[in-house]
Amino acid sequence: MPAVGGIPAGVPGREYPGNLTPYVLVTCIVAGMGGLIFGYDIGISGGVTSMDPFLIKFFPSVYRKKHSETTTDQYCQYDSETLTMFTSSLYLAALVSSIGASTVTRKFGRRLSMLFGGVLFFVGAILNGFAQAVWMLIVGRILLGLGIGFANQSVPLYLSETAPYKFRGALNIGFQLSITVGILIANVLNYFFAKIKGGWGWRLSLGGAVVPALIITIGSLVLPDTPNSMIERGKQDEAKTQLKRVRGVDDVEDEFSDLVAASEASRLVEHPWTNLLERKYRPHLSMAILIPFFQQFTGINVIMFYAPVLFNTIGFGDNASLMSAVITGIVNVVATMVSIYGVDKWGRRFLFLEGGAQMLICQLVVAISIAAKFGVSGNPGELPKWYAIVVVLFICIYVAGFAWSWGPLGWLVPSEIFPLEIRSAAQSINVSVNMIFTFIVAQAFLAMLCRMKFGLFLFFAFFVVAMSIFIFFFLPETKNIPIEEMNKVWKSHWYWSRFVNDDDDYPNVEMSKGAQATKNV
Repeated sequence: MPAVGGIPAGVPGREYPGNLTPYVLVTCIVAGMGGLIFGYDIGISGGVTSMDPFLIKFFPSVYRKKHSETTTDQYCQYDSETLTMFTSSLYLAALVSSIGASTVTRKFGRRLSMLFGGVLFFVGAILNGFAQAVWMLIVGRILLGLGIGFANQSVPLYLSETAPYKFRGALNIGFQLSITVGILIANVLNYFFAKIKGGWGWRLSLGGAVVPALIITIGSLVLPDTPNSMIERGKQDEAKTQLKRVRGVDDVEDEFSDLVAASEASRLVEHPWTNLLERKYRPHLSMAILIPFFQQFTGINVIMFYAPVLFNTIGFGDNASLMSAVITGIVNVVATMVSIYGVDKWGRRFLFLEGGAQMLICQLVVAISIAAKFGVSGNPGELPKWYAIVVVLFICIYVAGFAWSWGPLGWLVPSEIFPLEIRSAAQSINVSVNMIFTFIVAQAFLAMLCRMKFGLFLFFAFFVVAMSIFIFFFLPETKNIPIEEMNKVWKSHWYWSRFVNDDDDYPNVEMSKGAQATKNV
């Protein structure tokens, strides 16, 4: 029965035996390091674009505007299409590669997709570190984007398939935690590299991306593939052995049989991209599109991409703006740890809704604070210290709200709700939508800030309200539900139950292949 008041609860599924073994923990930590390459890039971009030597070499017009005595409009000092293309070109490349990564992930395993991601990111980092012209920067960013597309497509799937279902949320959020650690490391490095005499510190910032690239590359070579992926590729004996190893018990017959049954059903699906459009996958497709869309329109990338630029724009000096970015990075990491603790305890819906309310309040306060001092002219005059403290404080509270809700859950929930037969394709949709709107926000932000002024924060606040309403009415609770039992969640939901019926369950282990084929025609 649907829950009263439109608040769907989790539906108990079959319980599989298994423990959180040290082997699984280490495996998931290493795999989760794939988020480092994404986080490092997010954090490094804004800091580098606020460094004067970098601007002088590649974007002299922005440098002149930034230091012009005749320019008083702080909102518009960084408005440059070329500069934003440097940042946002990565996300277009990630969009393209995430689609190709679906085929690699499905046919050759999650590990190989992670390996491709690490190698491409490594080459892009080298090219950026030694860049002599804007085109080298852009090509390097494109290679970084191709690597991120592969990593973001495969790592969340790897984590969700490896983790015991009772700990799936916490272990999957390890991916988001490594993103936040990457952002923090990048912000700290930017702060110190900006102080290097000679003005070449930006090369170390950009070239430093080779370190997270090496971590995910080496990790993909030593990690085992997931039991799901092994079964999907016909390696059933290896899969069963691996399942016993990751669960820490010998009694894995029920889970293994369900994985095999789901895999056999998925083989009957010749065109997973086309099948995504079937009525029974309407809930999954909706979540794969709307969750990453709303995640980007929280406005978080305005903070994370351009934190130093943003703080510099609202009146902080260069060093102060870089340090403010470090502070928000620390908050991001700590708050993500809160999510790791609470996601399997409090549930996905609670964190989504609490985080939304917290971000909304902070966006309104920041908008009012900036409006009071900058107005529409963008000339604040002398800014008192208390003002800077208020802005930084509420931005930090905003970052915390995102970091324990929409940040990690935007990757976790889509990766755990897809049936095996459409999992790789649906995850590619999830990553692609994420990258499309990441690109749009990154490309448009500086122009929007110049034209919308403080109203930009109200613009994102509107979407926070919309996405919270969406979660309240349309997202069921998925904690403690095994992936292969997830269909029961949709059948019990007040709205999605009309799209999913009893015939859409995975075939059980007693069914013959002929019966399965009949069932899936």
